[in-house]
Amino acid sequence: MNQFVLQHGKSAEMHLFPHILELGMKKNGSIQLNMFPTTIMEGLRIYHIIEGRFEWHINHQPYVFYPGDVALIMPDIPFGCDNDVLKIGSFTWIHLALPKKDGHIQPGKWSGLSDTEAAAIGKILSLNNLPALSRFNEVGRIIKCIYTELSEKEVAFQARVNHQIDELLIQITRKMTQQTHSTRDFPKTFTELEVLLRRDLAHQWTVEEMAGLVGMGTTLFTEKVKSYSGFSPINYLINIRISEAIKLLKRADITVTNIALDTGFYSSQHFSTTFKKLTGYRPSEFRKNHLRNI
Repeated sequence: MNQFVLQHGKSAEMHLFPHILELGMKKNGSIQLNMFPTTIMEGLRIYHIIEGRFEWHINHQPYVFYPGDVALIMPDIPFGCDNDVLKIGSFTWIHLALPKKDGHIQPGKWSGLSDTEAAAIGKILSLNNLPALSRFNEVGRIIKCIYTELSEKEVAFQARVNHQIDELLIQITRKMTQQTHSTRDFPKTFTELEVLLRRDLAHQWTVEEMAGLVGMGTTLFTEKVKSYSGFSPINYLINIRISEAIKLLKRADITVTNIALDTGFYSSQHFSTTFKKLTGYRPSEFRKNHLRNI
């Protein structure tokens, strides 16, 4: 495959795909100065290394990429090299415009994913802190397939391109949940996970999403959670919800119903039942006793 750059608004091949901002392949036979400056862009950028060794900075943090590796750059994150030098090698990339919903990017109307699947993928993409994915040649294969479809324009090529983008996002989020780091300190990871969960407790978190946030598969994550906390992942999450609810109940300006919804319970009744089971008090009783003792 020869090098190329297709851009929306400039390349005829991109006319039907406003969600693909850019698709390209670069073959660099010599070190080039001032060719890779740090940029900040909207949209999701995905780079797959074919040949060479590239030292790139993502959000001001250094990463080294080898053949098969993938760089994942979220919207509005700085990406480039400190010295703007493009080294010898080749890589391919795709730049996607993904809309935001509830504060997180996710596939748009072009996608064949269900709303639930799109939301889960968007959540993992937005919150996962894994900008470097190792040994992931599937990304290169999918980008090549997208380019072939755009170039040849055979019957149903539009559906095929959109299907491949869905597949790309699925593969990336699955890789995120599977890529583990044996040297990671899990208690520290637990603390980081709890911070992320508390930022959006109203979301109906799944085990897969929570595992994705710490870069683990669901089986390993479940084992780690049970080993460290003694709870299943869902019960661990419920305890976080209740602990946050306790803080909010100490504020007289928030209704019990709003607290229930803000902490991820389906209804005030569900909240009340769970709260009493774990604390021995109904939320209204707990609030009354606390406010009386202030």
